[in-house]
Amino acid sequence: MGPDQAEQGEHHMGGEAAVPVAEGFGPLLVALRMRAGMSQERLSHAAGVSVRALADLERGRSRGPQRRTVQALAAGLGLDEDTAAELERAARLGRPRPRSAAGPRPHNVLALPRDINDFVARGPALARLLTLVEGAAPASSPVSVVSGQPGLGKTTFAVHAAHRLASHFPDGQLAVDLHGMDPEPTTPRDALGSLLRAVGVNERAIPASTEDRSGLLRSVVRDRRLLLVLDNAASEDQVRPLLPGAGRCLTIVTSRHALAGLEAVHRIDLALLRQEEAVELLSRIVGPERVGQEGRAARDLVELCGFLPLAVRIAGQRLASRPHERISKLAAQLAREERRLDTLQVGDLQVRAAFALSYRQLSPGARTVLRRASLAAGGEFGPETAALLADLPVGSVAQYAEELVDAGLLRPDATAERYRFHDLVKLFAAEQLAAEDGAAASRAALDRTALWMLRRAAAAALRFDADRHQDALDDDPDPAGAPADREEARAWLEAERAQWLAALHQAQASGHHRQVIDTAGAMHWFSDLNQHWELWVEVFRCGVRAARALGSRQDEAVQLNFLAWAYGNCVHDPHASLAAADAALAAARETGDRLQTGWALGYGASALRRTGRVEEAIARLRESAACLADETSAQGRLAELSTLNMLGTHLRQSGGAEEALNIHRLSEAICQAEVTGAPAELITAYLAAARHHIGNDLAALGRWAEAELPLRQALATFEAVDMAAWAEPTRLDLGIVLRRLGRHDEARRTLLAAHDALRELNNPRQAEAAAELRELRTEAR
Repeated sequence: MGPDQAEQGEHHMGGEAAVPVAEGFGPLLVALRMRAGMSQERLSHAAGVSVRALADLERGRSRGPQRRTVQALAAGLGLDEDTAAELERAARLGRPRPRSAAGPRPHNVLALPRDINDFVARGPALARLLTLVEGAAPASSPVSVVSGQPGLGKTTFAVHAAHRLASHFPDGQLAVDLHGMDPEPTTPRDALGSLLRAVGVNERAIPASTEDRSGLLRSVVRDRRLLLVLDNAASEDQVRPLLPGAGRCLTIVTSRHALAGLEAVHRIDLALLRQEEAVELLSRIVGPERVGQEGRAARDLVELCGFLPLAVRIAGQRLASRPHERISKLAAQLAREERRLDTLQVGDLQVRAAFALSYRQLSPGARTVLRRASLAAGGEFGPETAALLADLPVGSVAQYAEELVDAGLLRPDATAERYRFHDLVKLFAAEQLAAEDGAAASRAALDRTALWMLRRAAAAALRFDADRHQDALDDDPDPAGAPADREEARAWLEAERAQWLAALHQAQASGHHRQVIDTAGAMHWFSDLNQHWELWVEVFRCGVRAARALGSRQDEAVQLNFLAWAYGNCVHDPHASLAAADAALAAARETGDRLQTGWALGYGASALRRTGRVEEAIARLRESAACLADETSAQGRLAELSTLNMLGTHLRQSGGAEEALNIHRLSEAICQAEVTGAPAELITAYLAAARHHIGNDLAALGRWAEAELPLRQALATFEAVDMAAWAEPTRLDLGIVLRRLGRHDEARRTLLAAHDALRELNNPRQAEAAAELRELRTEAR
């Protein structure tokens, strides 16, 4: 039985045994840890104290830790008040006594740490510092604040910059560690004392007060050319007294916080490395030959490190200590998300520890937001999502999010109030979530957020369904904060699509099948306007699964028809579209639903045509038209219009352009007559579709001049109602007609616009546009 096992055995066999008598802080800590049945690793994770520091405390190498460290250990061990007080008394006895004023003092000031020979990137930032030094006014002492998230290499950059700039500062270069991440950072008074001694002020001449020390420092360095590195600053109040005034000094301040309150300073916000820079850093650590032999694995490795310098360095140091281990092996280990942070540690370097330092300094609310936000789907999220997950007011969450940004644990979007995790920070936050909140709280947060998101998503989508527009105003979970119009609704659905799609899956997993069906159904008309979103297949798959879970063949037929449409029009997979349409047809016939039967026949016909089975497609469309001919409802007439338009298109493409023209003229006439119960704007869209087909029919008959007007009418309508998925194919067809009419300049402009837009929409007709442009260039020669 190993020591950890023995400790756990004593704990579980004996219940709440008394704390063994122990002399000194270290033995007492060991005894308390054994009673709790915790290994050093477990206590390290619970208290946020590194394993190395914990081992030093237990062995007596650090006999009197600071009070905040003791409090963190007591919380990690779950001590009661009396035992925690006993641990604090033991720590207090081990702390050094204050020395007399004449005695030696601790020294924070050192010569610059050594520069590293594998420093990479940061060229622009170094150049800006050099410009700052060379362009500084004679009487000014510029200050540069280097900030950014944990692990970006701020200290490494500052030290490297100081070495590079040393020749500009012949009176010396000094570095002060301000211990900003410690429970008790260095006070300005102590830092000033160290600086004054370092620049030659006699101990007895150093004033007692912080203000007087600050004034003396400014006076002493006024005529000197010094470079100061104030590393790991905690706050503006800590830094301000240390800054020189007039003179030719340069001060480089590093901090995980933005120190936004510091006035008149130069700011350097370090970014993640680019892929090639990260690979270069890896090469310098392990050798270019080794990286050259496994180039793909090296690129995968740095990507899994999130291009974070600390993570890449740890991976490199680990490989350097194991010269025969392949890079691909470490990359495979890092690919396991649940073990990635465990893998990214070597010696006393740990990515997890770097994040934990910042996490411990957060307010309780900010910690909650960070943990819960790790549940958000996709790469980014807004305050609204974080508020739902954290079960906090949006206003409070916005403030906590800014605290997290300032601590370097979230990255803000440049243009909107949205936030993004670094991948490794998100893994760390998820670990804290599991440890502090537990699975039940996480599930409750996801369920609460999912149901709210589905209500908002359905309400926003219904703004595009003229027949149910009022439902959008009535059903939103927060009417005061709901999108005010279609433009805002579209923007919300676009920005939050990762969240509401994840909400569909979460609601389904939790058994909220009716909400899933209702949301998918609400998306129907909105999806038609955004056919280039490939997620519609996933949305309607969820709808089909929910309908089957409820045993509703009626809902299943509807959702299968939506799915057949999505396969055919969004991802261009006719085989999957045909399978879904056939399944919809079976369900619709079983329930006697003529409307869904007609739709299923139409979608199946479209899929058949795309697989080359044109005759079968036309037969199905004729059957669909016959099925829908007796439908008098608005939905039935709209389905009939869709079928007629598709039938005419198939006939034209198989050589029957004259019959196609007649059918599309009939479709146009139906639209121009009153369709009872159908929204006017929807009929307008169907009329535009009919005219688009009429233009193509006339073009197929060689009646180019007649084809132009209906195509222009259709394009104008589609643009007016913001239906890009319909407008751009129409623009392409108009460009083709213009080319045939010999109006080459106008044709070129039209075809170029269509080609670029179709490419953005991922529409396969972009290849046709490119071919037309080539033909146009040939004709122009």
